[in-house]
Amino acid sequence: MERDRQLLAEIESLDNGKPVLTAFAADLGLSISHIRYYAGWADKNPGQMHDVGEAFQAYTKVEPIGVCGQIIPWNFPLLMLAWKWGPALACGNTIVMKTSEKTPLSALKMCELAVEAGFPAGVINVLSGFGPSAGSAISNHMDIKKVAFTGSTGVGRLVMEAASKSNLKKSFFGAWRKKSKYCLPRR
Repeated sequence: MERDRQLLAEIESLDNGKPVLTAFAADLGLSISHIRYYAGWADKNPGQMHDVGEAFQAYTKVEPIGVCGQIIPWNFPLLMLAWKWGPALACGNTIVMKTSEKTPLSALKMCELAVEAGFPAGVINVLSGFGPSAGSAISNHMDIKKVAFTGSTGVGRLVMEAASKSNLKKSFFGAWRKKSKYCLPRR
């Protein structure tokens, strides 16, 4: 990402109309920082030993969840990707990510970079498509153990309902609510 920062900024600009300078300074800077931060998790989640008396011991063993479905919106494609890929990969999981049908280019370039970096085939999977088909497939799939979603509250409800009806997936949601015409911005 650091080596290809200019190219990624140009792709991000082409993808969603953001100025290249903004994408270079803000989006790429934050994305790289988040990937570095989450990479630090990889060796810091060992489990714990618990003292429960002289004759016994108890321990927690931390294991990957498995396949994590991830659904991201159009407005910050590279940053949302970093927020979703980073923790999932650092904890040993595999990914199936659905990008917005409007902004798939950044994620597709990141897939190329992941292959170049040596990620094994099948660890990172990205598909671009519409929510009712691609997003629904992720939310309903029985082999996906967790779904992470960022988007609107209405769609978040649909994803959560599908996740609960399929295999009771673990879920993480970052949903946005539309402001009422009566709400004033904070000062």
